[in-house]
Amino acid sequence: MDQESINSIPGIQFNVLLKDYTTFRIGGRTKYFFIARTKNELIEIIKSARRNNLPFFILGGGSKLLISDKDFNGLVVKIQNSEFKVQDSQIFAGAGVLTPKLIAIALDNNLTGLEYLKGIPGTIGGAIRGNAGASGGSITGFIGDVIKQVEVFDKNKEKIKVFKNKECRFNYRTSVFKENQSLIILSCILQLKKGNKSEIEKRMNDYLEYRKKNQPLNFASCGSIFKNYVLSKSEVSNFNKKLIKEFPELENFIKKGTIPAGYLIDKCNLKGKIIGGAKVSEKHANFIVNFKNAKAKDVKELIDLIKNKVKDKFKIELEEEVQYFNF
Repeated sequence: MDQESINSIPGIQFNVLLKDYTTFRIGGRTKYFFIARTKNELIEIIKSARRNNLPFFILGGGSKLLISDKDFNGLVVKIQNSEFKVQDSQIFAGAGVLTPKLIAIALDNNLTGLEYLKGIPGTIGGAIRGNAGASGGSITGFIGDVIKQVEVFDKNKEKIKVFKNKECRFNYRTSVFKENQSLIILSCILQLKKGNKSEIEKRMNDYLEYRKKNQPLNFASCGSIFKNYVLSKSEVSNFNKKLIKEFPELENFIKKGTIPAGYLIDKCNLKGKIIGGAKVSEKHANFIVNFKNAKAKDVKELIDLIKNKVKDKFKIELEEEVQYFNF
């Protein structure tokens, strides 16, 4: 795409620092930047980039994302289509609606089903893509449980499609939209239930207090770095008995079929580990925090160190939740 054609698109920005658009507060510059405030704007800017062979990246709320320190010689499109409508127990929401806004809408309309999202940043589009939610402790729920349908733009076929819930293939921290990079979420319909407003608000506040107590919310981060480890049936039956003897808490996790990543990292004595300006949180070992102007390479080195230590000690391969961009 030449400079003249870029300049002809209203709203295009140049040399924008991406760290300002992520919850990690980390990232280099992008040559071109565009905020798509409507579905049509989003579709047209994608078509324009494709016509001109310009690499592009779709940015939501900037959570669960680690952006490289180097500059991106392409286009970053920030989704900000935030229109919404409430009808009975359903919410029609653009992909750019922020999750804090969404749960406020639900509360205002006495709708229950999103309380567990209290305190989670990002957009509804990003939440759907990664099937955001919480499990463990007193918080349980996933966004896939309340999605009725999702409208997407298939960038390869340049067509709009609608996916019903089952077609979304929601699973732990994933969906068809995460597996198929050509599908860009435009909007969704959430199917909630009527509830008591004061009870809904209490659950939201309880969930937020739980997060404040157990997570480092006062530092910039991307949330949990790794997925919890889900054991196969054979692993449940044949887990290393020496490890269970050394770490008796494992027995309870194995019975449930899932070992928290934070537990594994903690038992590798990595809480408080620092590389550059990045640190493994002392409050929750599955959080890496930007406590001192961290660079992406600091975070990536910590991630690699954690994976190696956990593999050496527990023979378990941790899988990242965080998405990498421009590495």
